[in-house]
This record gives sequence, C-alpha cells and structure tokens, in this order.
Amino acid sequence: MAGKIGRRAALAGMAAAPLSTLVLPGHTRHLHLQPLDPAWLAFRHRYLRAEGRVVDDGRGGISHSEGQGFAMLLAQRAGDVEAFEAMWAWTRQRLARPSDALMSWRFTPRPGEAPHDPNNATDGDLFLAWSLAEAGQRWNRPDFARAGQAIARDILRLATREANGRLLLLPGVQGFAQRDAVVVNPSYYVFPAFAALERLTGEPGWARLRRDGLDLLEQCRFGRWGLPADWVRVPLGAGRVAPAHGFPPRFAYDAVRVPLYLAWAGEDGAPALAAAHRFWLDPGLRLLPAWTDLRTDDVAPYPAPSGTLGIARLVHGLRSGRAVALRGPQAAENYYAAALGLLAREAAAARRLPLEDA
Repeated sequence: MAGKIGRRAALAGMAAAPLSTLVLPGHTRHLHLQPLDPAWLAFRHRYLRAEGRVVDDGRGGISHSEGQGFAMLLAQRAGDVEAFEAMWAWTRQRLARPSDALMSWRFTPRPGEAPHDPNNATDGDLFLAWSLAEAGQRWNRPDFARAGQAIARDILRLATREANGRLLLLPGVQGFAQRDAVVVNPSYYVFPAFAALERLTGEPGWARLRRDGLDLLEQCRFGRWGLPADWVRVPLGAGRVAPAHGFPPRFAYDAVRVPLYLAWAGEDGAPALAAAHRFWLDPGLRLLPAWTDLRTDDVAPYPAPSGTLGIARLVHGLRSGRAVALRGPQAAENYYAAALGLLAREAAAARRLPLEDA
C-alpha cells in the first residue's frame, strides 16, 4: 500500500483499449435502452481495458481497488451494466483476498514484480461496496447486493478501530494502528457511501463512522487556511491530532477529496468545506495550487490538476449557487484527474447543481 501514498500529477502516458467487444463468459451482450453519458464513455474508452481492468496511467499502468470502485460507481450511475459486470468480474478474480471480503489494493502487470500488495485500501473497498449496493437495487441483482453487504461488513469488522471514544476508519487492515496512535487518511471517509451502506447492511456502525468522522475533521484544521492533511496521526490517550510523521504535511492529492465527499453528502456546515473554499478563492494566490504545506503555508509553484479544479468549482457552485463548469475526461491529465472530475459531476447531480462545460 506504500505506493498509494503521495500522488503525483503525472501526465497521461498509455490509454486503455476501448471496451467495444466485451462479452463475459456466461453472459450475453446487454442492450442499452438509452445512450450512455458521453463523459462516461470517454473515460471508459481511455482507461478501461476489455477484460474489466481500469488502468492508472499516471502510475505505470497499475490497477487498484480505488480505480475499480470509482469506475464501477460511475458505470452504475451511467447505466452501463456491461462495463460494471466486466469490472466486478476482474476485481473478484484479480484482487480478492482469501480470508475476507476485502480486496488487495494493487495489481501490477509488470514482469518481475509481485502482482499484488496483500493489504487492502479501505476507500477502494467503500466504493466497491457502495457501487454493488446501488447496482443490486437498480438492476434487481441480489448477487451484487450480497457482495456489497459482505464487503461493507468486513470494513466495519476489520478496518475500524476504537480510540478515545471515537470509531476510526483505518486506511488498511494492516500497518496503521500503532502502539500509541492510529494513522488515518481523512479522504478515505467517503461520507456519501455511509448512508447507502447503512441501508444495505442495517449496521449502526455506519452512522457512527459519519458522526465520528465529522468530529475528527473538526480537529484536522492545520495551517493558515485550517485544512486537513493527506495523512493524520490520532493519538491514543492525551495529545492532539496532527499531520502524520513520515508523510508530507500537505493538503494535496488525497485531501482534496475531503471537500468532494462532504459536498456530495450534504455536509454543508463542515468546517473543512468552508476552509477549502477559502483556500481555493484566496486572492493572494496567483493560481489554484496543487498543494499547500500545512506547517509552512508554502504552496505549490504549479497549478492543481483538472480533477482538483473540478472539485474547487463544485464547492464554489454549492456555496455560491452558480452553475458548475467541469471539463470532460478528454481534457484530464491522467486517470486520477479524470476520475475526480467525473465524481465531481456525480456530486453536482446529487446536489441538483446546474452543470456546464468548462
């Protein structure tokens, strides 16, 4: 999972083959009753291989549970059952862990490298469970719903930790619970998924994760703008939440998802949402920077990628009542930027915000 830390805005290097002739074993081609969303089709053409693998072109062509989960949710929202089935089949085949319902976080096709990291990534598992929950209901597929339930229940069972009266979400089952602290990634709190998974499983832990996650974010206010860090250290016992040791103390490529998920879930009063809005609109900044250092208040000398810009425009639209101008996947620098742009579109639709092309 170490490779998932510290995202870089790498330029797109290898596009995925189009999903033009996909027929799964034992399945027939599905006829779409209405045209699919062009933005989703552009993403599918560029990043989804015919076997159902989403390619992260910014990181050497690997695949991971995050990308599978992002794309499965987007496919479900677009009504693309064919692509959804392909991605879920590949995910089960290539990423399934033998001892639980969670997924290994990474697959690499490179010769000479271990194909998997056995640890999970909890945000990827959340998106997989959420997409399966919605797909089960939309397409009357109890098998999808059962799979989503199994993943959701194992997230609560294996990837949470009690600390100081708060239920914390672990970024992965292994490696984040220390002797005197827990390392947490605030962007793994996918708030819009929690209500869906509570409905799916009936487990009260989801409502508690929401409450305790919002409370944690109240304490994750660092630097001049009061922003969350990509990675934070939550002490067990006395002490303050702080940016985690061993990671750049930045609001950067991970933490930009915090305002996305807060906006999507309707958590308009969350301080982290207001803080991100202030930062992105600060008149003292000559550009919308890719990151800010939360200890020095320095900002990146280069602009944020298009996915971050899309989230900033979503937040501004929510708080100003204006239309949200978003670029399509064709203009994105890489897989991650394209995915964030499409997720921002879904959040805008959920909040009934008007959209326009950037």
